[in-house]
Amino acid sequence: MLLMIIGLALWVATHLFKRLLPAQRAAMTDRLGEKSKGVFAVLILVSLGFIILGYRTADYVPVYAVGPGMKPLNNLLMLVALVSYAAGMSKGVLWTRIRHPQLWGTTIWAFAHLLIGGDLASVLLFGTMLVWAQVAILLCNAQDGVWVRPVAGALKRDLVMVAGVLVAYGVIGGIHIALGKMPFGG
Repeated sequence: MLLMIIGLALWVATHLFKRLLPAQRAAMTDRLGEKSKGVFAVLILVSLGFIILGYRTADYVPVYAVGPGMKPLNNLLMLVALVSYAAGMSKGVLWTRIRHPQLWGTTIWAFAHLLIGGDLASVLLFGTMLVWAQVAILLCNAQDGVWVRPVAGALKRDLVMVAGVLVAYGVIGGIHIALGKMPFGG
């Protein structure tokens, strides 16, 4: 569990560094140039490794009982989360409707997993990610000011994105099954 907590702290610190310490981030970029992005990419990958390893090896400590019917709700919310997350990359019509689509996708993903993960490791992991995403949204909104909606791309981009999301949804489900989790029943 400690490894997961270290990973989560590193994830949050790495992602919020630019927003909380903009002068230090600018100085780092001035000093390293584009290589500074690589430093942050490596830190994020290390944090993910710690999070995954820590979560997979954490003891099961129950915190709350998961209610009936939560798995189908989780699955539906996961589709919404993936669509929201992908909308930020598709640059179709949908991304003009959601400010910070990837952070909202992360929020929905985390909330959906809190519905089905009533153990301590799940609460720490998904609760931290949910709080981080919401804090990031608040910081971005405060620092960036009023949102100017981007110009909408072609609706075709959204349709392609939804097709890609359905494929990704199937792959993610397969990965969960391979890890011993049964996302679609059982």
